[in-house]
Amino acid sequence: MCTPCCISQLACCCGSAACSCCCNCCPKIKQSTGTRIMYALYFLLVTIICVIMMSPTVEQEFRDHIPFYKELCEKMNAGDNCKTLVGYSAVYKVCFGMACFFLFFALFTIRINNSTGWRAAVHNGFWLVKFVVLVACCAGGFFLPEEETFLEVWRYLAAAGGSVFLLIQLMLLVEFAHRWNTNWSSGVEYNRMWYAALAFVTLMLFSGAVAALVFMGVFYTDSEACLLNKVFLGINGSLCLIVSLLAISPFIQKLQPKSGLLQPGVISVYVMYLTFSAFSSKPKEIVERDGKNTTVCVFPFDSGTESDKRIVTAVGTAILFCCILYSCLTSTTRRSSAALRVCRNSEPEIERARCCFCFGDDTDDYDEKNTGGGQDVMYDEREGTIYSYSYFHSVFFLGSLYVMMTVTNWFHYDGHKIEKLLDGSWSVFWLKMVSCWVCLILYMWTLVAPMVCPKRFEA
Repeated sequence: MCTPCCISQLACCCGSAACSCCCNCCPKIKQSTGTRIMYALYFLLVTIICVIMMSPTVEQEFRDHIPFYKELCEKMNAGDNCKTLVGYSAVYKVCFGMACFFLFFALFTIRINNSTGWRAAVHNGFWLVKFVVLVACCAGGFFLPEEETFLEVWRYLAAAGGSVFLLIQLMLLVEFAHRWNTNWSSGVEYNRMWYAALAFVTLMLFSGAVAALVFMGVFYTDSEACLLNKVFLGINGSLCLIVSLLAISPFIQKLQPKSGLLQPGVISVYVMYLTFSAFSSKPKEIVERDGKNTTVCVFPFDSGTESDKRIVTAVGTAILFCCILYSCLTSTTRRSSAALRVCRNSEPEIERARCCFCFGDDTDDYDEKNTGGGQDVMYDEREGTIYSYSYFHSVFFLGSLYVMMTVTNWFHYDGHKIEKLLDGSWSVFWLKMVSCWVCLILYMWTLVAPMVCPKRFEA
């Protein structure tokens, strides 16, 4: 068992074989899925390194517990206490290397239609070699000339790319809402329990959205301040109500019979989350009451301890990682790629209602699999690729830029620390608020698009 597994892992790291776990009790995995997971692990590893670089707490831990830390930094020419390896400039350089890595593979894998060619073999294997290349790219960013000019130009290029990635993320959310409703609605025809599940989830979603609206109305508004909060809370709440009524209106029901309240429920919850996140990211407002300066419109359950703030920051960072990985991995499937083009496939897809409808590719059964030591690998791309390799790497390229801008707090990078990820800045506030409106506009467009462009949506 051990010897065949070691041989297979060596073939995976230095050859074109697909990677798998050594434990044969693990469920079967498709080659296409395993490849995407490996790239996601690379992406996650570099992201964690960027978070560490923005954390003075981690820097202090290194300084206190690593023997001869100062001498080691001097030998590495990393400045006093490795100052060149921390801060926003270091994150910019590391993310520049990761972005170059994925951009190279995006160009390298253009027009690959099956997994039998040598370029496809490089994409699906040689993981140790690619890891060394990724490390070299990230390290190379620290040797770029004209550092100040590079950081200034790279900042604005990354902001543009990160905004495109955020748009893709919002489009995927809209596609997820439609797919959820379509999948569960298909089960109503043979089991009425799916109708009950639809009704229950829809009720819970709208209850959560209304509860969030009331919560923000109570704690994030004030009679003497927070005018922007009042205005945007009213606008976003009204827009959520409008899209909900539009989804069940007679003329939309005629064009899309399966349009219901589940989709606007998902959109409303996400919009309320973004609104809450925007309010939390806005610089604090202070009013004078009884001769004292009082901070208003802030999170009410803040005990003022550092431990609470660290917990909130850790949860926020985890949510960020999950959203980025979900966007990178799901945006490359055939269904999602079609959704990003806002069109319908030429042939209607057969839906099979299931709770975990997000998982699984377009087909489920494959004959060929590797039954060596360890986990079985199903080679699902013999006849053709399941996803676009080039587009896959392009999404990760944009994701690298989004990570860079998010970790460094977009344009408010000076003196920023990862522990202050949820602290206020106007750039983050407006980014999240605009994201709310873009999400709502995208969803409304998917409702009215069949009426505006009927030929593109003919089955």
